[in-house]
Amino acid sequence: MRKVLYILLFLLVLTGVGIFVLNCYVAGFSRYSTGELEELQPEHAALLLGTAKWRVGGGENLYYRYRIDAAEQLYRAGKVEKIIVSGANRTIHYNEPREMKADLIARGVPAEDIISDYAGLRTLDSVVRFQQIFGQTRGIIISQPFHNARALYIGRMKGINLQGYNAQCVPGNYSVKTRLREIFAKVVSVFDVELLATAPHHLGPSIDIDAVRKPLVPNDGEGVEIAPEEKIESPGVNEETQRDKKRAGNIE
Repeated sequence: MRKVLYILLFLLVLTGVGIFVLNCYVAGFSRYSTGELEELQPEHAALLLGTAKWRVGGGENLYYRYRIDAAEQLYRAGKVEKIIVSGANRTIHYNEPREMKADLIARGVPAEDIISDYAGLRTLDSVVRFQQIFGQTRGIIISQPFHNARALYIGRMKGINLQGYNAQCVPGNYSVKTRLREIFAKVVSVFDVELLATAPHHLGPSIDIDAVRKPLVPNDGEGVEIAPEEKIESPGVNEETQRDKKRAGNIE
């Protein structure tokens, strides 16, 4: 019995060491990110990684607000010409790209310079689609530092020349669950990239981010935006995601 306990203890320690080493490895990619605008090289496009606008228990999600702040700062500083907002599009009532785009427009970023990626179900999906769907081989990732490190790891290992612009951090005790989840997310990202060659849930036709037309202004003066990526991506992804959730018995 004691021998079994020793073996289990050894395996537990070995697992802990493995998690620690992999986290340090991925976190090392934070060297490609910064919170200082002047340290960034200008790029054509930025990738804004999505999150929920509101917390589950109610109230504003500071992760979201600070990412929107960072995206606005980056655009106003002339560091990027286009912003791809990428996130989950789970139901008609939960749509991260739509909310991010609306909030950026409200802050003065032109609608034609914001492209929506409705299939950013995971960080890996967002980063790989940035290259494979939107044709970007380099750019700037926008998120909090711990998240940027993982996104930069995925992107650079996929051959995308990425920089990271760090959104403001939230207090350490703000979301303990998020911090704990990130520990395991970094480990999973290594398996996805190094061992499993995991592909995004959804790919599809390529999208020219420079082909987004300016909003049309009808007679009543209300702007109506026509964006190719919304016509192509949103309905199909939403329907497929709904079907996936029904099969899994998990409909939000």
